[in-house]
Amino acid sequence: MAVVGTEQRVFGKVSGSGLFAGGYSTVITTVIDKVQIGTLGNASDFGDLNTARTYLAACGSLSRAVFSGGLDSDGDPVRIMEYTPFSTGTTLTTFGDLTYDRSDLSSCGNSTMGVFGGGFDTADMNAIDYITIATPSNATDFGDLTLSRSDLAACSSSTRGLFGGGYTSVGENVIDYITFSSTGNASNFGDLYEARAYLGACSSTTRGVWGGGSDATYTNTIDYVTITTTGDASNFGDLTVTRDGVSACSSTTRGIFADGYTGSEENTIDYITIATEGDATDFGDLTEAKDGTGACSNCNGGL
Repeated sequence: MAVVGTEQRVFGKVSGSGLFAGGYSTVITTVIDKVQIGTLGNASDFGDLNTARTYLAACGSLSRAVFSGGLDSDGDPVRIMEYTPFSTGTTLTTFGDLTYDRSDLSSCGNSTMGVFGGGFDTADMNAIDYITIATPSNATDFGDLTLSRSDLAACSSSTRGLFGGGYTSVGENVIDYITFSSTGNASNFGDLYEARAYLGACSSTTRGVWGGGSDATYTNTIDYVTITTTGDASNFGDLTVTRDGVSACSSTTRGIFADGYTGSEENTIDYITIATEGDATDFGDLTEAKDGTGACSNCNGGL
C-alpha cells in the first residue's frame, strides 16, 4: 500500500483513473482525456473514440471503460458501444449496440454490470438496458424509469443505481433507483435539492452526489443522498463554475466534475471530498474546453 498525495492508494478503490470521452468543442470530438483522481493537475490525452460523439454515457469496471450512445457528427442519435482497457490509451474496440439509438442518456454500474437509462431520440425515453462489462455484446432490456426523460445523471453503490434529474419540457427533480441484482422497473427514491437537467453525478460506496446543470438558468449546485436509504437530497455546496453540460466520475473518496457550458465550453475540472460537504475546489483543466462528455472511472463507489 503506497501513499498518493494524502490518500492511501488501493487499486480500483481509493485512487485510480477517470476518463472523459467525446463531447462538443468547436466540433463534436473523439478525444478522450484522462485524470488521476487521487492527485491534482491537468488532464492528459488518453486516446480517441472511433466515432465522434457528444452527450454520450460511460461506465467502468476495475479494468474496462465502455462508452455508449450519443449524438454523432451529423447530429443523429446512435446506439454504438465501444470499450477500452483503463491501462492503455489505444483505438477503442466495438462492444455491441444499445437497445435504442439515443443521446443524452446516463450510466452507472458495479464491478460486473453497466446500466444505461433515459435519453432522447425523437422523444424522451424511459428505457433502461444493461451489459455485462467483461463480455462484449448487445445491451439487454432491464426495465423502465419512473419518468421518461433525457439529460439525467446516474451514480451507484455496488448494489443500487440512482438516476437523478433530467429534462422533459422543464428540468426535473426526480430520483429513481434500481437494484442491480433484480431486473425490473425503477422505483422512486426522492427528489433532488434543485430541479435541473444537464448535470453530472458521482458516488462513494454510500453517498451519491449530483453537480451543476440548468433549468431556466445555469447552476453551480451540488446535492447528495445516502444511497442505501430513500429520501430527498440535501445541499452539499457549490461548483467553482456555474454551468450545465457537466460530467462527473469518482473514486470512493473523491468526486471529479469536468467540462460544461456557460455560454461557451469549459475546460474546468473541480473536485470534492464526497464524505465532507462543502464547495468544490479547482483540480486542473481538460486538454480542451468542451461539454457533453461521457465520464467513468475504475474506482467509483459501485466497485
